[in-house]
Amino acid sequence: MITLSSFKSQISAAAIVLVLAGCSYGSVDYDQFPGSANTDERVNGRTMTRAQEQERGGLFGSEGLNIFGGEDEQQGGGSGIGVNSFLWRASLDTLSFMPLNSADPFGGVIITDWYTPPESPDERFKLTAYILGTALRSDAIKVSVFRQVSVGPNQWQDAVVEPGTVTSMEDAILTRARQLRIDSATAE
Repeated sequence: MITLSSFKSQISAAAIVLVLAGCSYGSVDYDQFPGSANTDERVNGRTMTRAQEQERGGLFGSEGLNIFGGEDEQQGGGSGIGVNSFLWRASLDTLSFMPLNSADPFGGVIITDWYTPPESPDERFKLTAYILGTALRSDAIKVSVFRQVSVGPNQWQDAVVEPGTVTSMEDAILTRARQLRIDSATAE
């Protein structure tokens, strides 16, 4: 026969066991459970764990896609895009007077549309800027300039670009990139 005092002691022992068991569940790493990943892939015959999925990385690598910047951007290494963020922004700033045709931050390519300067309506220019690396260096930017002259109504013919034009555009982009880098360092 169970007495009231033995019943109370059994209930309190069960309550202690439940509390301790509940505490141990808080420290369980669910990322290690098979099937916790957001995929049906299998590793060694078992469904993938979330930890294995994170270790493998996703479409944009193990770091993910950093669109809005962060530590990498402040170091000038890019913002998860593989090109120098200062050169990228400086290129966009420098070429902003021309209509933009295409901008690929992952490949580091900016292509403008044809631009006719107001002071010379018989010629037009098109530029392509290539950002070739993550360092803020002069060899990390390459600009190609295309020039056409009018030979009739809506007829254009390719023309020679003055030799200093490409160098002056690259220098303008590098100067703006250095200015952006200095501005970001003083903002910290």
